[in-house]
Amino acid sequence: MHLSPQTRRIAALFRPYRARLGAVLGLIAISAGLGMVSPFLLRDVLDSAIPDGDTTLLSWLVGGMIAISIATGVIGVGQTWLSNLVGQRVMHDLRSAVYRHLQRLSLAFFTRTRTGEVQSRIANDIGGVQNVVTSTATSIVSNATTVLATIVAMLILDWRLAVFSLALLPFFVWLTRRVGNERKRITSKKQGRMADMSSLVAESLSVSGILLGKTMGRSDELAQRFSAESEQLAELEVQSRMAGRWRMSTVQMSFAIMPALVYLFAGFSIASGSASSPSARSSRSRRCRRGCSSRSARC
Repeated sequence: MHLSPQTRRIAALFRPYRARLGAVLGLIAISAGLGMVSPFLLRDVLDSAIPDGDTTLLSWLVGGMIAISIATGVIGVGQTWLSNLVGQRVMHDLRSAVYRHLQRLSLAFFTRTRTGEVQSRIANDIGGVQNVVTSTATSIVSNATTVLATIVAMLILDWRLAVFSLALLPFFVWLTRRVGNERKRITSKKQGRMADMSSLVAESLSVSGILLGKTMGRSDELAQRFSAESEQLAELEVQSRMAGRWRMSTVQMSFAIMPALVYLFAGFSIASGSASSPSARSSRSRRCRRGCSSRSARC
């Protein structure tokens, strides 16, 4: 598989921490597997333990659900600690590498580049990468693993309801990609404004900059420039926060509406007798046998 130069450089940053990354991935897989077990326990509670009045089975199933919740919480804490530990070590290596790289550059680079812009690259740009390294990458892997495990569990429980539930998944993926591209464009502009503002601060608030500004009578002009840069940065920040908000709200509303539609679809399917699951048939047969034995119902 061909990897881009940027991907290889990113992978090189994580290479010294392969063991810890493997532990994080293992914890994510275990958490996803435990989450896949819970629906089956709930199915047995509703289809077997409660209809049969089997309190022993009910106690074991409920105990298993509680144990899974506790284990998932503990694994989540360990996963967060490990991912942040690896992320901060990678950030340390990245900051050190950028600083050493800047030291090796020629003097001509520093004569062409503003001091504030260099500072912004170290502070703001690398700081913007921090969330991606420490939380976003782990969240992507965790969510992808959870989605795959959930799809497998849904297909095992009832493939018809699974297909109905996943019908809108391609639309959600397309919508999310559009929101991501829009936020990427706005973030690039925001990082440029932050670099300009840092350069203005470094130039105008240094000792020589203050003396020159006061001597030339440019204090008001510099203050207006800073105010304009700050206002544009504030507008870009609002745009970044609101980019795709209506689209994501639509996705969230769909997540709330889809379970109700699934229940409606399942109810009509069961009522028509066209999608009776094996668990439902076995539950009805058990109720029929109990009714026959007690002479309170007809088989």
